[in-house]
Amino acid sequence: METISNLSVFERFNIWIKESVTIKLFSIGFLLLILMIPNAWIQSLIAERQQRAESVVNEISEKWSGDQTVSGPVLVIPFLKREKMDKGKYGIDIKEWREAAFFLPEKLNAHAKVKPEKLHRGIFDAAVYDSEINMQATFGKPDFAKWNVAGKDILWQDAKLVMGINDLRGITKNPLFIVGGADKVAEPSSEIGLFTEYRKPAGEDEEGELAHARYREGANKVENGVAVPLQWSAVEDFQGDVSLTLGLKGSTLLYFLPVGKTSQVKIEGLWADPSFTGNFSPTDRTITDTSFSATWNILHYNRPFSQQWVGEGERLAGSEFGVKLLIPVGQYQKSMRTAKYGVLVILLTFVSLFLVEIIRKVRIHPFQYILVGAALIIYYSLLLSFSEHVGYDTAYWIASIATVILVSLYALTFLGHRRLIAVFSGLLTFFYLFVFVIIQMQDYSLLLGSVGLFIIIALVMYFSKSIKWYGESKP
Repeated sequence: METISNLSVFERFNIWIKESVTIKLFSIGFLLLILMIPNAWIQSLIAERQQRAESVVNEISEKWSGDQTVSGPVLVIPFLKREKMDKGKYGIDIKEWREAAFFLPEKLNAHAKVKPEKLHRGIFDAAVYDSEINMQATFGKPDFAKWNVAGKDILWQDAKLVMGINDLRGITKNPLFIVGGADKVAEPSSEIGLFTEYRKPAGEDEEGELAHARYREGANKVENGVAVPLQWSAVEDFQGDVSLTLGLKGSTLLYFLPVGKTSQVKIEGLWADPSFTGNFSPTDRTITDTSFSATWNILHYNRPFSQQWVGEGERLAGSEFGVKLLIPVGQYQKSMRTAKYGVLVILLTFVSLFLVEIIRKVRIHPFQYILVGAALIIYYSLLLSFSEHVGYDTAYWIASIATVILVSLYALTFLGHRRLIAVFSGLLTFFYLFVFVIIQMQDYSLLLGSVGLFIIIALVMYFSKSIKWYGESKP
């Protein structure tokens, strides 16, 4: 029998390569790094599919009607303002121009009944709604004394109510305004004079004269909505009680602004997955399997704007609140989180195979490691594709069972022993079950993951304690 001393250098090197535990570990580490590339591709594919879903939803929403924010009603009364200008030897000239005074209601009650539905395009869904909004507002008599405006300068004949609406395409029937018991006709407008959103020009500092000048000129001043001429002739014609009915459709979001000194807004509808978003939380909410109802009670102390002002210096943005109609599309976020555990699952699987190889003296070729790793990577493609049709949870078990069966049947060809296959299949099943539990338990995922990994490392230490890492077998 030929001994080691009689072998050539090449044959000795070949034996060392086959028998060296260190070389095997380096090979497994290298394969793991290689498999991180397709894992990154899978994560990129998940992100691309999520963006595709969002773009389809946006396209559907644009054709139906966009997100809606109802701002108002607000009472607008113009007045004349005069200023003396000294022209030196030419005497004194009087400059006259129009200003607008804005008044918010003392009380505002709003009730919105939302009728949601799903619109489909391929495998993607978008949440849209049709709503009927009833509002009652009470205005106090306007007081111009604080601005030193004489009664003769107030243009009561040009007074109007304005109501901001993001997307006028969403109005489904003529708005009905009743002011002081009399019906009023509303007209659409794209310049109702409310600054509900202001963004400084790109590349310019918000401070400074240039930005302030653009703000005063009306940067982003245009806001869609409806205006109601009140046709008053004098202060005696003032009527402060306003009620309105508005049919409004939109997509996903329905927001309100708390323009009342005291505002109460109630939104209800037949939808199982609402999200109450914005800058205020509802004081009362009810959610069932088929419907929801929420009520907000907001005081003027809670909002960042005044009850009345002159000109364009007040911005109403920053106090929106309302409901968002959710369509469960968490499969993309969950699939992405699952894919991030891909390297961990592959590593634990390779470590399991390596321990079997060392302890039971079974030879596993690097190409067999590659095929097992490829099956574990394809798993995430199966998960993503199935989750778009049957949901994440069902897709997870379909992909997991299919992968465990495939890898176990393939491992049977080189492990040989059924007991080893049963142990290996059990470990792989445990890994997928472990990841599934982590994904489901969002609040405790870090704690559970840390404890689970600690236990796994402890088990690896236990089963590898008897391995002689520097021992080499003879041929």
